[in-house]
Amino acid sequence: MVLLLALLTGATASGLTAVAGEGAARCLLAGLAATGLAVPFFNRLIAAEDNAPRPPARVGAGPAERDGDG
Repeated sequence: MVLLLALLTGATASGLTAVAGEGAARCLLAGLAATGLAVPFFNRLIAAEDNAPRPPARVGAGPAERDGDG
């Protein structure tokens, strides 16, 4: 997922550089630079979502609690 987002970022940067009228070499360099910077950015962004606090589970919501003798 991180690499896909980074490649999309690099392709967008290359495309925008080409639209701006720059040469092929500058387009390639802009795309590679954007891709290189996007990898750690999206990696941290996705890792932050994994570590987000989750609400506690409700008491008695598990299957063992529902099937008890209680």
